[in-house]
Amino acid sequence: MKKITLVFFLAAFSLFGQNDRDACILLSKINTLIQNYHIQPKPIDDSLSTYVFDSFIDGLDPSRTVFLKSEYESLAHKYRLQLDDLIKGNDCSFSSDIVSLYKTGLLRNRTILEKMKTDVIDYSQKDTIRFYKKAFPFYLEADKVETVWRKKIKYEILEEIVSQNIKLDSIEANFSTLEKKTKFLIIENEICKINAILQRKPGLEAGVFDHFCSYFDPHTNYFNLDTKSSFMASLSKEHLSLGLNVSLNSRNEIIVIKLDPNGPAFQTGAIKKGDQIIAISNLKETLQVSCSSIESISNMILSDANKKIVLTLRRSTGKNFDVLVEKKLLKDKENAVYSFLITHKNRSYGYVKIPAFYADFEGNTGKGSAEDVALEVLKLQKDSIEGVIIDLIDNGGGSMEEAIKLAGMFLDTGAISVILDNKKAQMIINDPYPGMIYEDPIVILVNGNSASASEFFASAIQDYNRAVLLGSATIGKATMQSIVPLDDDEEENFLKISINKFYRITGKSVQAIGTIPNVLVPEIYETIYDKERNYPTAFKNDSIVTSIRFNKFQENSVIEKIAKKSSDRIAANSYFNEIKELNTKINNLMNTPKISRPLTLASIINDKAEINELWQEINAFDTKTNKLIIHNCRLNTYLLTINPTEKANNEFQLQDLRKNHYLNEAIAIIDELKSTK
Repeated sequence: MKKITLVFFLAAFSLFGQNDRDACILLSKINTLIQNYHIQPKPIDDSLSTYVFDSFIDGLDPSRTVFLKSEYESLAHKYRLQLDDLIKGNDCSFSSDIVSLYKTGLLRNRTILEKMKTDVIDYSQKDTIRFYKKAFPFYLEADKVETVWRKKIKYEILEEIVSQNIKLDSIEANFSTLEKKTKFLIIENEICKINAILQRKPGLEAGVFDHFCSYFDPHTNYFNLDTKSSFMASLSKEHLSLGLNVSLNSRNEIIVIKLDPNGPAFQTGAIKKGDQIIAISNLKETLQVSCSSIESISNMILSDANKKIVLTLRRSTGKNFDVLVEKKLLKDKENAVYSFLITHKNRSYGYVKIPAFYADFEGNTGKGSAEDVALEVLKLQKDSIEGVIIDLIDNGGGSMEEAIKLAGMFLDTGAISVILDNKKAQMIINDPYPGMIYEDPIVILVNGNSASASEFFASAIQDYNRAVLLGSATIGKATMQSIVPLDDDEEENFLKISINKFYRITGKSVQAIGTIPNVLVPEIYETIYDKERNYPTAFKNDSIVTSIRFNKFQENSVIEKIAKKSSDRIAANSYFNEIKELNTKINNLMNTPKISRPLTLASIINDKAEINELWQEINAFDTKTNKLIIHNCRLNTYLLTINPTEKANNEFQLQDLRKNHYLNEAIAIIDELKSTK
């Protein structure tokens, strides 16, 4: 047995050595590209070393349950200020050294968890548990590891039991049975997570690449073939797909909620709505859903490199069964542009939703989101609309080329933006199309999740006073990225690198501050959205000097007057005032530090009751409708008769839109813009 262990150890050591050499080669290539093409490259120095070390360690052990305090201090002494010198010297052994010690901690935890399977947990013991909102120091002592894990498992068992039934009397009456079953599932799941990490491909060492890249800015990333493929698929309206939608339920299980009748999953005849996905395999690697990250599951499903997927499913209380699904090229209906008519006081208004700025990167159709928007606007004009509402809420961006095209369609002529490269050279982006496809009033809806290409488009339209922007401040990402292979003949490793900044034609930037709407509207959850400025390596806001002359569609005074009236209406609106009250409660719950909690059923029930009460209040609020008449335009109604499979998705979009309370105010603004014109 000792001989086998020694051989395994030597093989692993040899493999680490090979991985270290490969890692250094990749890091060198990444750094060369960054230094040559990044919009704002930084030197490889102690600042990089500290950032990469802290980020790598924190990413490996965010809950501080793996590394001992002594282990962390040893690694920090050896590497925290030395990584820059080691990388320059082509010595990347630090990554395998850190990971080796990390795996030691994982194995230590697994041994404790295996022991806990047969141990009895004392629920009468007066334990407490502490919650942290942000990163906290490594504190774990060798003789306290088991105590920490016992408290953690004890809390998770009690929380899981309470999540199923919040009544104390009922829980206490059945506690023994509930505890036994829950304890087994939770411990098995923790062990499964550890095993999944230990078997992860590519190895944990690859995390160094991500942190090295993000030192330069949050959007410069290392991509392997799978992650690149997944990213590109997210920017395209048509891509290889299984043809199913999934959702997380209250128990964090992945459930099939929708099947595309034209998709390969439906056509197997073996998969039904409501099936639970237990595992996913690409025929080379299998991920157990219960103990794999959502990111790794998503990458496996979305990557075009994985054309065949085996889904392990469970139906109701039946046995698990496997289904092989071969992807086929499908249109992404969830992220495609769509439109509706809104009727109010015998007038019609157009509504166009742009979920993402997608493009046809493969050249299959030549059509992207800009052309799709133009088509929907032309359809709506057939129904004599007063104006158009363009919805960019939750649009995270995508193709900048499509955003440029779209801006050009709604502006007459002139500059749209200024692009800056790492040589500080300015390039003016001009309207690619003479004239406008639509000349009547426009209102653009944005929120705290509108980003990048959305901000580019909205800012250009706002600078010309071509539209009134309604909503909340956007994310604040004003950089442009390009994906390049690490070598000319490279097919496995890529870099998404920030190569440009974009500025408004006024010389101002939305970077870190976002696009500020003409009319600010309260939005639920806005206090807890992650913004660009929250990333430690995000660029600061700046501005440039430009000499661009441009003619505004409306005078500033007209827009300001309309915006003032709108703001007054919103301030008096009970619906939006209720949002402010809910945001205060959400903010207090999410951001107020929690004191130590006793590990008792009563304490956890109180915590859960507080969360449930707020959640019920939010759900009840979310059911309120805008009382508008929303329907399909005549041409889309006809198209639905030709494509009846689209009706279910169309109805879902309609139901969602009836709960959008921005629309009432957008219509009021269009009426005022119309009267002004």
